[in-house]
Amino acid sequence: MMSAVPDPVATQARPAARPRPAWLPTGADPLVLAMLAGGFALLYLPTYWDLAQTIWASDEQGHGPIILAVSLWLLFQLRHRIAALPSRPAPMLGGAVFAFGLLLYALGRTQAIIMFEAGSQIAVIAGLLLIFKGGAALRMAWFPLFFLLFMIPLPGALVAAVTTPLKAAVSYVAELLMYQLGYPVARSGVILHVGQYQLLVADACAGLNSMFTLEALGLLYMNLMGYTSVVRNVTLAVLVIPIAFVANVIRVMILILVTYHFGDAAGQGFVHDFAGMVLFMAGLTLMLMTDKLLGLFIPSGRKEAAA
Repeated sequence: MMSAVPDPVATQARPAARPRPAWLPTGADPLVLAMLAGGFALLYLPTYWDLAQTIWASDEQGHGPIILAVSLWLLFQLRHRIAALPSRPAPMLGGAVFAFGLLLYALGRTQAIIMFEAGSQIAVIAGLLLIFKGGAALRMAWFPLFFLLFMIPLPGALVAAVTTPLKAAVSYVAELLMYQLGYPVARSGVILHVGQYQLLVADACAGLNSMFTLEALGLLYMNLMGYTSVVRNVTLAVLVIPIAFVANVIRVMILILVTYHFGDAAGQGFVHDFAGMVLFMAGLTLMLMTDKLLGLFIPSGRKEAAA
């Protein structure tokens, strides 16, 4: 009785399937992702470059790249959860939102309206989520998209209108406290006279943008902590505004002390930049203390963070 001899070529072990990269969402087409990423980069890398050369290089808007990086990181963290959602595309609504984003981008790019140009990316990403996955994906990614709002440059007229009374208030409180501590401080508008020196309270020292940045930091903190209590979240978000004001006062007082004891050169040099770091350290510390205090009265309803 004859038996078939196995073909050595047929029985040769086939090479193992190439492992799927961990960063790639399950079921996602790498080619489609590459095309989407390439198109997004083609649109917005020039925008980021322009921002880096202009607005992001200033003290008032230096938080922009950090907000962008955090938002993209949060979206990247959600990639597997979004991919696992049942696909229920909303092409009509998604297409309309996507087209609106492109129109906003074109208007902002051609007319040099950076607020429209940078803000259009929110609509573009939201439209793509609706087109490929539907409303559930957009609801899941709402916070990273909302967080992107904080990187959009504010209109100059709004900043000027709000910053002027803020600077006056910060100057007044700093002068009052330093005078009570025995320092020869006087004020003329937003100019502080410290001994033989004069300090101009600039926009970066007591402006809307620092409050805007600390508000973004507070919202990110609440998101990472996984708080579900609306009352606690809203209360902490509102209290971030006076916290930012206090942090601004602390910054100005530090500059007054340094200028008075070490001279104008010290106050305008490294210490001036370091005082900006102190502002956010003080703001973060006060925010954490306020959160702990709120926890004594308002339950957080905290859930386990998905990350």
